Amino acid sequence: MTSRNFIGLVLRSSPCPQGEVSVSKLVAAPSFETPALRRASQDEDGAARSIFLICVLACAMVSATVVSLAAEIPLNERKSGYDFMGPESRAMQDDDTANPGSLWVLDGEALWKRKAGTASKSCADCHGDAGESMKGVAARYPAFNAARGRPVNLDQQINICRTERQQATPLPLEGKELLALSAYVARQSRGMPINATIDERTRPFLEAGRTMFYRRQGQLNFACAQCHDDNWKEKLAGAPITQAHPSGYPIYRLEWQNVGSLQRRLRNCISGMRVDNYPLGANELVDLELFLMWRARGMPMEAPAVRP
Repeated sequence: MTSRNFIGLVLRSSPCPQGEVSVSKLVAAPSFETPALRRASQDEDGAARSIFLICVLACAMVSATVVSLAAEIPLNERKSGYDFMGPESRAMQDDDTANPGSLWVLDGEALWKRKAGTASKSCADCHGDAGESMKGVAARYPAFNAARGRPVNLDQQINICRTERQQATPLPLEGKELLALSAYVARQSRGMPINATIDERTRPFLEAGRTMFYRRQGQLNFACAQCHDDNWKEKLAGAPITQAHPSGYPIYRLEWQNVGSLQRRLRNCISGMRVDNYPLGANELVDLELFLMWRARGMPMEAPAVRP
C-alpha cells in the first residue's frame, strides 16, 4: 500500500469509543497513481507504516488512560441490584416464605448445630447463638487473616474453622453445604451496613482488586468498570446493567435455579469477557471481592438476595 492510499485509509476509518481505531472498518481509498508516481512513492511506504503503528499505539494508550480515569459512582448514587429488578422478583426476595434462598438458610442452621470432625464440635459449640455471635460478621468480609498474611472471604473462613477447630475436612467451594452455612451466617447481618475493614494490612489487597476492576483484559478488551461504572443505566441483551454492589451474597439467581457465591458471579463475568478464568478461591478473586465490598460500604446487607 502506498502512502497516498494510507492517507485515504486513515481518513475513511471509523472511530471507536475512547478514541480507538476500528481496524475492521478501515477501507483503502482507490489509487489514481500512474506507474511512475507509484515507483516514486515506494520510498514513502516505510514511513507510512511507521506512522500507522504509532497511531495504533497512541490509540491504545488513550483508551487505557480513559478507563483508568473512569470515575467511581458517587456514594449518593449507588444502587443495589434489588433496585434494578421488577416487582415480582422484589416480592420474592422480600418474603422469606417465597425466597428460595431461605431453604439454604434452614439447611445452614442445621449444619451450624451439627457436630463434625475428630474434635466432634459444632459451630454452635464455639460461637453459640448465631443470631447474636454472627450479627454483622458477613458485612465485614473479606477480612484480614494474620496466619495467612492476606484477606480471606467468608467461605474460606468457614473452612478455616472446620479444619482448625473441628478437625474436619474443608467443604468444597460452591458446594451445597458451604453455601448453606454461608447463607445462614450472612442472614444474621441482613439490614446491617457493609463495613469491610481497610487499614495498612488490607489496603494493598484493596488496591489489587481496584486495579483488576479497572484493567482491560481478555479477547474483548473489556474492564469491569466499563459496564458497572460507565454504563450502569443501560441494558445488555435486554437486561439492566447493575452497579455490581455485592450486598446480597450468597444469592439465589433465577438463571441458576440455585444459590451461588459472589465468586461464581465474578467468574461468569470474567468468562463473558473472554479471559482465562481464575479458580474458585483464587487470591485475585478475593482481592476483587474486597474492592467490591468497599465500593458498597454503608449499603445494607440483603442476604440471601434474589436476582434474575
